[in-house]
Amino acid sequence: MKPVQELYPLLQQPRKVVIIPHQKPDADAMGASLALKHFLTKLGHTVTVISPTNWAGWVNWMPGAGEVIDYEKEKQKADAVLDAADWLFCLDFNIFHRTKTMTEKLQQLGCTKILIDHHQEPDEPSFDYGVSDVAKSSTCEMIYDLIIGSGYAGKMDSIISECIYAGVVADTGSFRFSSAHPGVHRLVADLMTRGLEHMHVHDKLFDNFLENRLRFVGHVLLNRMEVCYEYNTVLIAVPRSDLLKYDIKTGDTEGLVNFPQTIQGIKLVALVIDRDEERKWSFRSKGDFDCNIFARKYFEGGGHFHAAGGRSSDSLEKTVHRFKEVLKEIGKLLQ
Repeated sequence: MKPVQELYPLLQQPRKVVIIPHQKPDADAMGASLALKHFLTKLGHTVTVISPTNWAGWVNWMPGAGEVIDYEKEKQKADAVLDAADWLFCLDFNIFHRTKTMTEKLQQLGCTKILIDHHQEPDEPSFDYGVSDVAKSSTCEMIYDLIIGSGYAGKMDSIISECIYAGVVADTGSFRFSSAHPGVHRLVADLMTRGLEHMHVHDKLFDNFLENRLRFVGHVLLNRMEVCYEYNTVLIAVPRSDLLKYDIKTGDTEGLVNFPQTIQGIKLVALVIDRDEERKWSFRSKGDFDCNIFARKYFEGGGHFHAAGGRSSDSLEKTVHRFKEVLKEIGKLLQ
């Protein structure tokens, strides 16, 4: 994989570009994709964003979100766009299987493939150009770096700034996580000079849910949260019946894993949700507990040091039982 900087001189020649985020794109994945789309469009490229799956309704406010193709709903249309692509940008994921049903299609494409991501252990042989930097707060920060580094800082307007800021503020936990290094704050200051209205973005990201979602959160915290003080751990197991009862849609569980981190002394939070095809895990930690290693070793996942995800094909009951057995095994690391 060649450094992404070697791509900068090639930006002057218009190309057909496709941008792909990971499945169920969050604020960082969608923000990075749309920011890059707006930037490359300004340079004369023909740009299409294709999401592997649907996405949370609370990112639909982002400029350009209405033009994103849902691969699962419009596969034939998406495949035609992919087949005609000169460049393929893969954002906020570093191995093709993070795109679910698009995996085989992306592997077969003969176009130039470009990676921009901040997760560990990238599949570098699958990409022609790219950058993988776990020290970055978000993929949106990396898109900002690309725009500035390529010499086209003048193309950064308020629309691009909003998309970038959305991903940065989401992936840093509103700047509470250790990933919010000094450069992140300088980035935000620069975006504000370019017309960013940060209160507008906060309102759309965090104050844009329906009543049922708030009642769902209350129900889960009251009835599904188990605090294991012996291991300084919180476990939340959400059955599918809860999702149906409260009419939970894609994105409505975002941030749920963060609530128990406010409990004094808690070092690990584990959230598992019973989805149709699998059980999805989210992990958050404090201190020196590595969520990435934990998720990779026990739950077919991975991510960052303090935030990772995983999956299980077992039933909810079986995967919860496995977690508790693992907790006994590694409990000393959390005491």
